[in-house]
Order: sequence, then C-alpha cells, then structure tokens
Amino acid sequence: MFPQLYLRKGAERRIRAGHLWIYSNEVDTKRTPLTAFQAGEQAALIAANGKALGTVFVNPHALICGRLISRNPDQGMTPQRLSERLDVALQMRERLFERPFYRWVFGDADGLSGLVIDRFDDVVVVQVSTAGMESLRDSLVRAIQKLVHPRSIVFKNDGKMRDVEGLDSYVSAAMGELPDQLVVEENGVRFRAPLATGQKTGWFYDHRMNRRRLQAYAPGKRVLDVFSYVGGWGVQAAAAGASQVTCVDSSAQALDSVGENARLNGLDNVDTLEGDAFAVLKDLCDQKEKYDIVVLDPPALIPRRRDQKAGEQAYARLNQLGLRLLERDGLLVSASCSMHLSTDRLVDIIRGSGRRIDRFVQLLEQGHQAPDHPVIPGIPETDYIKSCFVRSLTGFL
Repeated sequence: MFPQLYLRKGAERRIRAGHLWIYSNEVDTKRTPLTAFQAGEQAALIAANGKALGTVFVNPHALICGRLISRNPDQGMTPQRLSERLDVALQMRERLFERPFYRWVFGDADGLSGLVIDRFDDVVVVQVSTAGMESLRDSLVRAIQKLVHPRSIVFKNDGKMRDVEGLDSYVSAAMGELPDQLVVEENGVRFRAPLATGQKTGWFYDHRMNRRRLQAYAPGKRVLDVFSYVGGWGVQAAAAGASQVTCVDSSAQALDSVGENARLNGLDNVDTLEGDAFAVLKDLCDQKEKYDIVVLDPPALIPRRRDQKAGEQAYARLNQLGLRLLERDGLLVSASCSMHLSTDRLVDIIRGSGRRIDRFVQLLEQGHQAPDHPVIPGIPETDYIKSCFVRSLTGFL
C-alpha cells in the first residue's frame, strides 16, 4: 500500500519506546534512499529485521526525515483520520475549559505531528510546520469548519520549521477575514493580541496555570513583569489586586498592547518600560528599585543543544538580576520555555544565583505547561514549560 522506509539496525528502539520521530542518520539509505521520496509522502516504516513499525510522513530534506502518524503500517493519515484526531483533541479541551480559548492541537502530543491549532472563540489560528501536514491543508480546513463552525480560520505559517521543511512562509485566512487582533480570555482576564505581527499564533496559552497561581500572590504587591509581550503575567497580576505593575519588553508594539489590555480590564496601575530586558534590569538595579514580585519569562535562551552553556549563563545572569530587585522578602517567578533546560537545572541555577548575591531562597512551588499542552512521556520534546515560584529572603540566614 505504501512505499517502505527501512531503518538501520537498532534504530527502532526509540520508536518502540514511544518516540515518533525518525532522524535521517537512522535510515538505511542503501536499502531505501531518501531521495526516492517526495516531501510529505507517506511510507511504511520498517525495522532492519523486516518488522513493520507503522506509517510515517517523510521529508527527505529535513533532519527529522520521518514522523510517525500511525503504528499500523496499513493506516496512513487520511482526511477521515485527521478529522477523528481533531475531534478527540477537541473533546479533551472542552472538558477542561469552560470558554473556547485554548490550544486545540499540540502537534505530536495529539497524534498530529507538525500541526498546532489555537482557538480564540470563533477565530481558529493554525500553524503547519511539516510538508506532510501541509499536504492535508484543504482537508484540515474542512474538518475545522465541521467541528467548530468558526468565523475565521487563519494560517499563521511563518515559523522557522517551515524553512527546514522547504515550505513557503505565509499568513492568510483560509475562510473569513484575517483579523488584526485576537480577542483572548484567560483566568477571567481579557486581552487583545496582534495576530499577523504577533509572536507564534499571537498568544501563549502554555503558562495559563502558572499565571493563575501568580494571582494568589499578587494582591497589594508591586510587580515587575519582564519579557512581558502583551502583558499576560502583568495584567493578570494587576487584575488580581497588585498595587502597581511594570511590564518590560523590547517591542514598542507589544507594550502598546499592554496599555490597551490594562484599559480593557479597567486597570490604571500598569506602566511599561521599553528596552533590552538585561539592560533594563541592570538600570533598575543601579537605581536601587525594589519590587515585591519579579516575573522572568524569557524566550528560549537555549534554542539548540549547542547553545547550552551560553544559555545557562544567560539564565543565571537573568535570575541574579531578578533576585537583586526584590524586597527583603520577595517572590521570584522564574520561567523557562527552553526544552533543553530541565526543571532540576533551572532550580540549580536559581540556587546558585541566590548564593552569589547572598539570598536565602525557598522553592515554594513549581509550575508546568497547561493541560492543553499535554506531554507524551516517550517524547521529551513535548515537555518544555517550567516555572519556579521562589521566596527570596535577605539577611535571613
């Protein structure tokens, strides 16, 4: 039924253990040359001993040259199977959240490698990052229409992975209008976020639960939200009763959205600082500013494995600056979206940062990605969000 893609001896172990990716150096290219496949083609995955492992999308031009879509070698990704998996993912999100604001599909974690869908009520934003999923674009649109009847379906296909897969970059509406802004509700707070010019799909649902936890600490506190984007942490802290919130970001457009989002929620206690986060934090330290809560939610500072050392040094510097800005009894919320930084390593960086500036730190609680970003135990790449709520005490011990 499908052409066959053979693995080298032993390369099937990771797949049998639960992973879904095949790297090009795991393929027996003498037996099945990758050049024989078209980007996005489906193939039966075969172990070196001839046993079938399932069906994959193939892209001969990418390092991740195969993505498992079924463990049945006779079943590929059909329009019907695509619709069924979208429906299974949707059912779980609808059980979790009262309002239709969530990540509907989280790629491999929902059996749909190369596909991310975020739902903003009647606007659905789709990101496709693989040639295999791109080949199903029309079927994807029809399935979304059938399942949720949206006003707009927007493809925000401008991510870096599309270059790797040899795909064009574009942002367009597959149906309805392409809105300038998205309307978001999270933890009882309303937001507007830029779509075409915004980051990723325009919003980050992954820290939803961690931002909810921040609300419990915020009443009456002075809060600094660093790498704020459109104010996801800071505006929610202000809505929860913070006395004053300052949002820091390098994007003037993002900070304009912070102001708009504060007004949208009737808040007048949010201000902004534009500039490089590290430079702004250093200036605030030099000015001897102090805050009750400092939130650090940077972009991935370790985008690739080879960036590990430099990235960890950046996290250490960032956390030292954040701790220095806290009052004698303050709260540091240190977050990371770097897949290559483990939770244990982040905790160790915070510990070391505290020792270097003579702060006694207590780890109060740890946060994770929201359940609309499920983790597949066999795929460590699906587990990327972490946050540490750390109490910092000066002169305590």
